[in-house]
Amino acid sequence: MNTYTVENAEALMESSSGKALLVAAPDFDDPQWIPHSQIHEDSEVYKVGTDGNLLVNNWFAEKKGWV
Repeated sequence: MNTYTVENAEALMESSSGKALLVAAPDFDDPQWIPHSQIHEDSEVYKVGTDGNLLVNNWFAEKKGWV
């Protein structure tokens, strides 16, 4: 899988469905909802309370306009 890295990210909260994380990062104007299905297994940000590098599918990052 091609991945995109969002540096210095922090998981703020879990969605009510449990299928996404609300993530804040300097690269984002506002916190973003990231589906768990798009978070790479090696990501440092994967549940509430984690921070570091967020690794997501490259196509998802392109769709969001981050690339």
